[in-house]
Amino acid sequence: MSVNDMSGLPQALPDSGSGLWRLWLGPLTAASDAVVVAALVYLVAFAYYLGGGTGAPGIDRSTPELAAMLATLFVFVNLMRGRYQIGNYLSIRGQIGSAFAVWNITMVAFLAVLFLAKIADNYSRAVIVATYLSGIPVIALSRSAVVRLIAAGSRAGRITAERAFLIGREANIMSFVSRHKPWHMGFAVTDVAFLKSWGETDSTALAADLAAAVANCRAKRPDAVFIAVPWAEQETISACVDAFMNLPVAIHLAPEPIMERFSGTHVVHTGTLSSLRLTRQPLSTAEIAIKRAFDIVAASCGIVLTLPLLLLIAALIRLDSPGPVLFRQRRYGFNQQAFRIFKFRTMTTTDDGQVVIQAKRNDPRITRLGHLLRRYNLDELPQLLNVIAGDMSLVGPRPHALAHDIEFERKIANYARRHNVKPGITGWAQVNGLRGETDTDDKMARRVAYDHWYIDNWSFWLDITILFRTVLSRKAFSNAR
Repeated sequence: MSVNDMSGLPQALPDSGSGLWRLWLGPLTAASDAVVVAALVYLVAFAYYLGGGTGAPGIDRSTPELAAMLATLFVFVNLMRGRYQIGNYLSIRGQIGSAFAVWNITMVAFLAVLFLAKIADNYSRAVIVATYLSGIPVIALSRSAVVRLIAAGSRAGRITAERAFLIGREANIMSFVSRHKPWHMGFAVTDVAFLKSWGETDSTALAADLAAAVANCRAKRPDAVFIAVPWAEQETISACVDAFMNLPVAIHLAPEPIMERFSGTHVVHTGTLSSLRLTRQPLSTAEIAIKRAFDIVAASCGIVLTLPLLLLIAALIRLDSPGPVLFRQRRYGFNQQAFRIFKFRTMTTTDDGQVVIQAKRNDPRITRLGHLLRRYNLDELPQLLNVIAGDMSLVGPRPHALAHDIEFERKIANYARRHNVKPGITGWAQVNGLRGETDTDDKMARRVAYDHWYIDNWSFWLDITILFRTVLSRKAFSNAR
């Protein structure tokens, strides 16, 4: 084992320095939140009363109390959720959602205080509502700015979240450092101990090496120890854990490469069973119920409201060209269960076999009326029946013909994962302009990537956003042929 030997590691592994940032960063971020909320209240009150609201010109005497209460509650909720830790400020991921959740909890708590203390009449309802609505973008933007600033300081080595000591096989440590670059995530590597590859049978040599590593680690006084040993070497890992358990440090098991494929890994405790969850179900039982209820209500309303249009389109299709009004085609739905999708017929052919030729720009098979229906997505309206039947959702990955699914599943990794949720009439890929012919594997791969992002980031409000963009955004109609 080589202790105090860091020559093989990348240059400029940052040192912890004085540690002042770790001491003061939490209070500073809390203070910044308090200042943002208080300033927001003052600005809203100033604008309201200056614009004609009752009270003193510019602000009301209740404004300082309102600012102090909201700022205190917001900081308190963040404290209870453990948000003022450096580790929470090293990535922008999830910050806006977290800030929005805390802001909502803050307002609910504030309204509860007003009700219980019977002091609601002391504050302007207009100012409270305006503060809440304007606070959603303001707090999200301020939190994003703070995160970017702290993350930049961490990458530059000026801000340290934890001091780490690395121990393990040289190859594993080098791989861990090169892949994850711990100093970019707020870690300062204090020292490294390389274990020789004697195997797990030479327990005496391993114990001697661990004793030397523990002595060195005790002198360096890190906050955490990372054990970079293949998970298959259970005896070596157990020996390392037992050795460092006697030190006042957090002990981490360095991740295996397989974990890099998944962003939401989580240790799950079920009774006495603990397991490492790589993925979760795309939607929980409650989320499925919410999405289904919304689909039924919205699709039913959609059919009622568009019934005259549906009847008109059906009559025009009959007059425009011979053939059925509706086009039915087998497609894969949730969990790759086949169903027949309904669409207004826009072509002279109704392919549904082992070979299905995709529609192209200026395709001669498209009827005169079909061009108009496809251009404005009107051919998709009968799929409201599929939604009510439970085969589809209003929002989800667009289903493709079975022949195309089979082809792309062979060419694109994890293609079938898009069937982990119900297919949709519209989707995240479509509102981002990824529509029309997929004549190259790259085009389909991009579409699949957007579908996977939707599955990983689903929320009810994301569905609402997609529906609005389907109607209002130009990208939703681009490439529609």
